[in-house]
Amino acid sequence: MPQKLKLAVSQSRTQATLAETLTDLERTTQKAATQSISLLLFPEAYLGGYPRTCNFGAAVGARAPHGREQFLSYYHAAVDLGDTPSGSDDWLAKKLPLAPGTAHRGDGTREFLERVARETGVFIVTGLVERAGGSLYCSAVYVDPVKGVLGKRRKVMPTGSERLVWAQGSPATLKAVVADIKGVRVCLAAAICWENYMPLLRYSLYSQNVNLYLAPTADARDTWVPLMRTVATEGRAFVLSANMCVRRRNLPEWVRGDESTTVKESEKDEEFVSRGGSCIIGPFGDVLAGPLWEVEDGGLLVVEADFEDCERGRLDLDVAGSYSRNDAFHLTVDGLSLDPPP
Repeated sequence: MPQKLKLAVSQSRTQATLAETLTDLERTTQKAATQSISLLLFPEAYLGGYPRTCNFGAAVGARAPHGREQFLSYYHAAVDLGDTPSGSDDWLAKKLPLAPGTAHRGDGTREFLERVARETGVFIVTGLVERAGGSLYCSAVYVDPVKGVLGKRRKVMPTGSERLVWAQGSPATLKAVVADIKGVRVCLAAAICWENYMPLLRYSLYSQNVNLYLAPTADARDTWVPLMRTVATEGRAFVLSANMCVRRRNLPEWVRGDESTTVKESEKDEEFVSRGGSCIIGPFGDVLAGPLWEVEDGGLLVVEADFEDCERGRLDLDVAGSYSRNDAFHLTVDGLSLDPPP
């Protein structure tokens, strides 16, 4: 039986509100379904937003009051999935207690995503900013059309100023998930943005025999695509990377503040603060689609992936198996089994 699926990335940007972004996600997923796309990846922090250019009023040893107001706005814009700060398997199984008089935990985003996946038949992976307790986490969720949410990643190492507003996630969330999509066995996992520059983290995914490697990102540099080609070649996996394309005028008002309306500022508003760069790479390191530059509002990249190419590539390279020298080199990750999932 052919092991082929249509895969896509969406270069969607966060809208003004969470409700508008969810509507945009649903519309894009419906469009993907009309093209027989089986799995669709959205960018890092797509739900909740990536606070690009915002400094939250912070300097070394000092925080300004306006920065706390910005954080409050960002906190309210984030998604509440109903999980706990430590992360819980009971959340995944929907076994956590409910508040009196409620039908589900959180703000309903999980249930919204599960409904869209179920109604369209598209496996959805999306980046989001998740609030749990008093902290925010940069996360990604895997949403199966039949089984609902199969797993959730929390970024283990926010980069640079991200560390001011995002907490560190547990390495246990690096666990790969397995899905049967139209008769094709897909073992998938996500590394978020600059987690992909962490060689040991990448290896933890390779060790689980991932054949679909997801890299939602906020990095719009020219250096990103060569990294994705390296990851695909190392892992002998299909790599999907989705980024937002954003002009300054589309940043949230709480980020932009009280801006001047002079001609000079109006011209500045049209500048790209992120040019995108979404791409899809094959398991031999070939660029199959993209990079997509300066295309706004949900540009789709689509490829038909033959997952047997992943096995074909293991003839000469299996970095966590025959090419690994496991007798000499060892990796352990606290709370995470590196064995391939059943």
